[in-house]
Amino acid sequence: MVEMIDGRKVAKEVNAATKAKVEELAKKGVTPGLAVILVGDNQASQRYVHMKEKKAVELGINSIMKTFPADVSEATLIDTIKSLNNDSAVNGILVQAPLPAHIDEQKVIETIKPEKDVDGFHPINVGNLFLNLDKKYPVACTPKGIMTLLEKYNVNLDGAKVVIVGRSSIVGKPMLALMLNANATVTDVHSHTKNLKDYTRDADVVVSAVGKSNMLTDGDFKPGAYVIDVGQNLDENGKLVGDVNYNPETSKIGYITPVPGGVGPMTIATLMQQTVEMCEWSL
Repeated sequence: MVEMIDGRKVAKEVNAATKAKVEELAKKGVTPGLAVILVGDNQASQRYVHMKEKKAVELGINSIMKTFPADVSEATLIDTIKSLNNDSAVNGILVQAPLPAHIDEQKVIETIKPEKDVDGFHPINVGNLFLNLDKKYPVACTPKGIMTLLEKYNVNLDGAKVVIVGRSSIVGKPMLALMLNANATVTDVHSHTKNLKDYTRDADVVVSAVGKSNMLTDGDFKPGAYVIDVGQNLDENGKLVGDVNYNPETSKIGYITPVPGGVGPMTIATLMQQTVEMCEWSL
């Protein structure tokens, strides 16, 4: 029977450590600050931002919300980011995606100062990650949270065969870099890969970040594999499901992250953890 990788449990541990750091900083008169910018009325984005704000307040992090209508001008958004860049009370800036079509998302990302880019999407931070530089810089929160999960479950990545399904800038590419930096043997497969499932069936660890339900099934993994399901999809009944369809009673998968309760809680916990780390770095 497959064993669940409990993201909620590990996230709780990460949050406890983050709260302890916040309390230590408070003794020095310092409060970490996280600014989140939300554009438009996308309900999924609104829910996600609300969860972030709630967790920040719970941990003692100063949460700064900036909300704009969908027709906000790119110039207004850029000016807001520049103002937050210059605000010493703000340690991390996050612009919730997706943005309306008339706004250049890459331009927005590059406007955020690298040292305040809590999402780790700025080209300078991406470059630091791929070069595996020995310095302090933010990393994309979902992949960083996945690495924490694997560490907590004592997964030895040194030399392991790892397959990443998907090549987005949010998960796939930073995940590739983190796995390479951990000395794993990594393959990234995507929509142009031929015989994609031949790769997943040979992997010790599979990270699926496609956003397509039933993309992979029980037979697409080798027995005992670790499967990290990043998918956040709604099925025909409106239920949240991942990319992987499996039977927990009969599956030969070794370990898997459930959806919900796997990667999702780790992403938010890592966002809070990284905000506090960036506050410490700024001191």
